[in-house]
Amino acid sequence: MWIADNWKEYEVLDTSNGEKLERWGSYLLIRPDPQVIWDTPRTNPGWTKRDAHYHRSAKGGGQWEFFRLPPEWSIRYRDLTFRLKPFSFKHTGLFPEQAVNWDWTSRLIRSADRPLKVLNLFAYTGGATLAAAKAGASVTHVDASKGMVAWAKENAMASGLADAPIRWLVDDCVKFVEREIRRGSKYDGIIMDPPSYGRGPKGEIWKMEDAIFPFLKLTAQLLSRDARFFLINSYTTGLQPAVLQYMLQLCIVERFGGQAESAEIGLPVTDTGLILPCGASGRWFR
Repeated sequence: MWIADNWKEYEVLDTSNGEKLERWGSYLLIRPDPQVIWDTPRTNPGWTKRDAHYHRSAKGGGQWEFFRLPPEWSIRYRDLTFRLKPFSFKHTGLFPEQAVNWDWTSRLIRSADRPLKVLNLFAYTGGATLAAAKAGASVTHVDASKGMVAWAKENAMASGLADAPIRWLVDDCVKFVEREIRRGSKYDGIIMDPPSYGRGPKGEIWKMEDAIFPFLKLTAQLLSRDARFFLINSYTTGLQPAVLQYMLQLCIVERFGGQAESAEIGLPVTDTGLILPCGASGRWFR
């Protein structure tokens, strides 16, 4: 398992009965987590001193209950700053477990013998984009949500990256990749974090299990001859890490060489010393 254990301003304090108690800077949040199937005593005092609590509804969705949480606040990871705010379906605008992948791509970018050109697809609020840019890459950031791209730009400004070589694009990722192939564009590193389910701008349905392999094959065409890495993340239940590695082997290793690996990603839980699983990643590199 790849563990995001270098955080100073975020931690999972405890988990119990379908929920996790987290510290985001100086604020305590309780949020649901489907991986937490155990019912253990809630001895951490933070369970009763929370600043916000997201309650799941039996009918799906849910709502926030606020106590002392401000509308927006910030936390830092290494030399990056992220603006946070509670919004739909329990999210805050950041997936802290992805820090383990930010560190991995940053190391590859810094160790390259040349500036790298990186593409980040389904790029959300820009964690991977900012890490790559801070490491010295030029980045193309693509997400279909105008609001998410605007949020990513705010994070870039907060991180001192307002003038970094980042191209911000609001676009359907599949359509964008198809156009880039026709243009003959190439990238030295590609990151993708596709959703389990979604709809395109014209109602096109994206279902991870059906769409990911054709899209991975398509996107692999954008790798440069001297490409250094490809990263794919998945939060889709039932899609094992080995599946990601198998696809990378078929789509990239057989064409470019190098090696593929995969693992669950996770976060340490302070009170138990155990690891909370948080999805899976597949990596190709050379």
